[in-house]
Formats: sequence, C-alpha cells, structure tokens
Amino acid sequence: MKTRNSIILILILAIIGGWTFVAINGMKIGKLEVGNIKNSIDLGLDLAGGVYVVLEADTDAKGEELQKLMNQTKVIIEERVDGLGISEPNISIEGENRIRVELAGVDDPQEAIELIGKTAQLQFVDPEENVVLTGKNVVNADVAFQQNQMGVDAPVVSLELDKEGTKNFANITEKLIGKPDIKDRIVYIVLDGEVISSPALEYVETGGKPITDGRAVITGNFDVEEANHLATLIRAGSLPVELIEHQTSVIGPTLGLEAYEKSIKAGGIALILIFIFMTIIYKIPGIVASLSLIVYTLFITFTISSLGVKLTLPGIAGLILSIGMAVDSNVLIFERIREELLLGKTTRSAVDSGFKRALTSVIDSNITTLIAGIVLYYFGIGPIKGFGITLIIGIIASMITSIFLSKYLLGLIVGITNNKNKKIYGA
Repeated sequence: MKTRNSIILILILAIIGGWTFVAINGMKIGKLEVGNIKNSIDLGLDLAGGVYVVLEADTDAKGEELQKLMNQTKVIIEERVDGLGISEPNISIEGENRIRVELAGVDDPQEAIELIGKTAQLQFVDPEENVVLTGKNVVNADVAFQQNQMGVDAPVVSLELDKEGTKNFANITEKLIGKPDIKDRIVYIVLDGEVISSPALEYVETGGKPITDGRAVITGNFDVEEANHLATLIRAGSLPVELIEHQTSVIGPTLGLEAYEKSIKAGGIALILIFIFMTIIYKIPGIVASLSLIVYTLFITFTISSLGVKLTLPGIAGLILSIGMAVDSNVLIFERIREELLLGKTTRSAVDSGFKRALTSVIDSNITTLIAGIVLYYFGIGPIKGFGITLIIGIIASMITSIFLSKYLLGLIVGITNNKNKKIYGA
C-alpha cells in the first residue's frame, strides 16, 4: 500500500509539474502546438486597449415601444460589429434609451465609432441594382407560419409596406414576376451594404401574381429563430433612430498591458507567500494546499482561455478573490484536522473527520459567494460581468481542488507516512 501510494503521488506531482511547464512555456509536438497560457487568454478592453462608446437614442418612444426599438438597434449594432471582425464585443442596453458598446483591440477606434453610430440603411434592390424600396417604406415585419409544399406549417417573414412602398413594390413585382429565370426574379434585401436575404418572386406560371396590396411573405429554409432574426433586422432598418454619442473613450494598450504584467507578477508573489504561510503553519497539509492551489490556478486559466472569456482587471480581482476563498476552505479543513489530532485520534481518522466536519462550512461559504457571482454576471455590464464570470469559475474550481484534490493527496501522504509523527500534520 505504501509503495502504491508513493507511485501515485509521484505521478500526480509529475502531471502537475508538466502541466505547469506547458502553461508557462507552451509545447509543440509535431503538428500539435499549445501556446503558453499568458498569450492564449483574450484580454478585455481595459487590458488590450480599444474603445467604448455609449450611444443615446434620440426618440420620443416610451415603454414597450422604446424597449422594442432599443432591442432592434442593438441587433443592428451587433451585425455591424461582427463585420469588423472583432471577437467577443460587449454590447448591452443601459437604462432605457442607451446602448453601451465595448470593442477591445480595434485598429481604428474612430472608424468603429462612426460605423456603429450611423442610422441603419435598409434597401430592397432589384436584379439591375435599382433601389425599389427603403427601410422607411416598411411598416412592419413579423414572423408568421405558412404551409410549405410538404403541407407543413413553416416559419416565414411577413412584410407590410406603406402607401408609397405598396405602389413601388407592385410595379417591380409586375415587371419581374413573368421572367422564367429565377435569378431575374430576385429582390435583394440589403442592410448597410450587406445582403441579409435574397428572396425570389414566385414565377407567374406556378400561380404567382404581382403583389399589389403592400403585403409580402419571405419564405425560405430557415427555422423560427432565423426568421425572427431576419424580421428584426428588417424592422430595425425600417425604424431609423438617430444615435447620439453620449460618452466615448479610447483606451491605449500600453497602460493596460502594463497593468496586466503587474497583475501577473502580483498574483505570483501572492501565491508564493500563501505557499510559505500554509507550509509553516500546517506543515504537510500546507504543502498539499499549495499543490491544490497550483492545480486551481492552472485549471482556471486554461478554462478562461478555452471558453474565450475576455480577462479584465476586475476579472483578475475576481480570480484573486476566489484564490482567497480556496485558501479559506483549506484553513477551515486543516483546523478541523488539527482539533481531531489534539483529541488523540489517529492521523487517518483525523483527516477523514476533519474533512467531513468542515464540509458544510466550506460549501456554505462558497455557495453564498457563487450566488453573488451569478447575480453580478446576470445583471452586470462590461467589467462587472467580467468580474462575475471569473468569480464563478474560480469558486467552482476552488471547491473541486480544496475538497476533493486536497483530501485525496492528503490521504496518499497519510498512507505513506503510516500515521506517524502528528506534528508534521500541524498538531
């Protein structure tokens, strides 16, 4: 048993050591390449630099009408930002009539501001590239259901046009409806220069007629979500809202990267000091706690990197706070173990009893912090949301390492030392 425990412990230490080496230096084996964790984590606006702008809608709309309008405007801005090729932008509605846009790592902040702030331009273009309708001609666009050729109710997008739009659309459909080639019957729906849909008019010989009542239906191979998205884009284009710059800030990357480097350095120093403190006070359990904290740090950094979470300065604060929670959990457990040893129990019995008695307190303290993190993530915006998500990941990781990994490692060491010399367990 002693030899088996020693082999398992050595393997675990080797895995932790190898994982740490890869995290710091990266690894390349043939075509497999893993970059170091420092360069793999996406940085937020305050660390990578970029721009944030708060836009205010200049409209008299209120209540549900204003909410609907702001949601439509948000969708349009998201489409535009996607066109810039920016990963993980943060776009959120603030209050009732403001939209906050955070773009990290943009090359031309002013161009980005001008792009996201201009009024949406929706156009209906015929095959000869003539604009036959604009967004102002669309009264409404909604999702409806209509039987397809298979006799199944399928989602479609229904359009309602104003008087001018009805007249223009009747003229263009009458012109195109009789053309046999489907390419000559397409009416392109273009938003901000990008084609968002290209429906073709139904050929007259199959029952198609010119559309003269100002109502049209866009059919296609899409589901309800896709149909709703298209309807939202069309509605947003038909409701031009002037967006006024309320607040704008361009952040250079130099200050942020310097803060990032110092945060990493500070975090490393803090971990080393925690290792020293825990080892001096709790001896062998303190060393186990240090190993668990290393695994915790590796786990949380690789999780953030793999999930594409943007790390911000508040996010780093969330990580540090979760490290503190992990240490608190170990302190609670080790104090329980020390009490059991002082009562005369064997080391094995003290370890089992200590973990069992401290489990409720550890879970309670972590659950309350986890709830706070969820609330911050759900209701927060920008940096607050980043703080919440890193806190949530950190708390989950700290519970796994402090409760399960620490107990397993300590059990291995107890088996190796044969329950002798209680002083090395902090008693």
